[in-house]
Amino acid sequence: MLITTAREAATVLFALLQSGAPPNELAERFDENVDWFIPGDTSVVPWIGRKTGRNGVAEFYAQLAAMTKAEAFDVATIVGDGDRCVALGSLRTTVVATGRVIETDFAFDIEIHDGLITRYRMFEDTLAVAAACASHVAGAGAQGC
Repeated sequence: MLITTAREAATVLFALLQSGAPPNELAERFDENVDWFIPGDTSVVPWIGRKTGRNGVAEFYAQLAAMTKAEAFDVATIVGDGDRCVALGSLRTTVVATGRVIETDFAFDIEIHDGLITRYRMFEDTLAVAAACASHVAGAGAQGC
């Protein structure tokens, strides 16, 4: 399938993600020089932060698959045409190491060039994600997943 809009790129990526596609297959949807960033505390949540290239993208999806169990990933809408779009939705995930559940709304900001994703931002409740990963209570030396 020839991808011509960011909306198409996002739709294909999310379908692959929900189908259980392996990390390397997901990473193929991204440009080698992708500008990838998911804000949050990387000392507690190892899969977030800045990733570099397809290897970084594959690493993200591999870490996510190893450290969490996805229970729901619902895209409510994708807004935008052309090279940029925003996807809005919600997710529910269990952190394997702690058994705690992450429930959050999300927004993805996605930009493409030549059919590949060149910019990728995910916005979510970073406090809820960190709390689900933390193995100790705050102030007592919280450690991550």
